[in-house]
Amino acid sequence: MKIEVEQEADGRWIAEVPDLPGVMAYGKTRAEAIAGVQALALRVMADRIEHGEEIPQLREVFVQPA
Repeated sequence: MKIEVEQEADGRWIAEVPDLPGVMAYGKTRAEAIAGVQALALRVMADRIEHGEEIPQLREVFVQPA
């Protein structure tokens, strides 16, 4: 899953997983935002599996921008 990261005007970082709408996390640092969104994405996918819902087809678990 691709992770998109950008810094907000107030200095916070936001990371999101476009393949999972609504899965985003803020952090004080870039690394904190990425860690938060990875944890949330895994929780969302586990919940979907438990409820028999479809999850994105994955080649890699997470792809982080350089």
